[in-house]
Amino acid sequence: MNKSTYFFGQSVFGQLISMIDSGIIARNSKRHKADHYVKRFMAKDHLISMLFCVFAKCSSLREVAGAMLGLSGKTRHFQLGHIPYRSTLSDANKRRSVDFFSGVYHDLLREYQHVISDTRFKAVLNKQVEIFDSTVISLFQDILKCVGRTPSNGKRKGGIKVHTVINVDEPVPKMVWFTSAATHDHALLKKLSPDDNTIYVFDKGYNDYKAFKLFGKKGAGFVTRIKDDAVYKVEQELHVEECIHSGVLEDTIIEVTVKEDDGQGKLMLRKVVFYDRVLKRKFEFLTNLFDLRPDMIAALYKIRWQIELLFR
Repeated sequence: MNKSTYFFGQSVFGQLISMIDSGIIARNSKRHKADHYVKRFMAKDHLISMLFCVFAKCSSLREVAGAMLGLSGKTRHFQLGHIPYRSTLSDANKRRSVDFFSGVYHDLLREYQHVISDTRFKAVLNKQVEIFDSTVISLFQDILKCVGRTPSNGKRKGGIKVHTVINVDEPVPKMVWFTSAATHDHALLKKLSPDDNTIYVFDKGYNDYKAFKLFGKKGAGFVTRIKDDAVYKVEQELHVEECIHSGVLEDTIIEVTVKEDDGQGKLMLRKVVFYDRVLKRKFEFLTNLFDLRPDMIAALYKIRWQIELLFR
């Protein structure tokens, strides 16, 4: 049987590196001036070193440098031009802009999007579905005490909050944003660029009526859970078809008050009450998707749970 010998003799890591088009690296290096005033440890070397850090599960720069030095003479397939010392890697992390790495990531995501896609929600809804959530990474107080929240007991908790946005058709993040642990979740909404081709799915911690009104103006849809203390007025009770035996208990149009810079406004939204027979609990969903069946609203929210796997 005819077998490909393209990867023969290459390590797994070397095979992964060979999938990165050198043109992508060169283009982003030039765009973000990543190699300006650099003589030896170039942007490509830096990228490969940090990828090795992740691949080898290193927890410190000393481990990265030590492991790579241990492979000296065996890195031909890594396309590595210079093996860094710990101090070299540390200096590069301080000096080189994160925009270079971000640019390479998003270019690779576009290039291999057709390969990594594992669902077809866009084909069903004719829109792309993006889900987002956040998690807090606790860090040592002495290192990052300036970014922690101050509880009532006076002890500051150091930490970083990681906000992640994922397109459901892609099992990798579309955007990752780091903030202090004290930053409110809904701050992420200002980072989004809503359009009429996108439906956002997120937890109730991101509830912001002002942002929801903007979503409507831009044509973007959303599905979330309504807050327990939400104040609203029921405008219309919608009929739930008898053929829908999927746990839909209630489907209503509600009106909420939006606090705006020039006073207060009103916003019409849809509330769907759904009983999940598996979890044996009731959910109240909030959305601006008025044309979808109520059970589809519940199904959309359920896919949000897949992002939680990322944080485990």
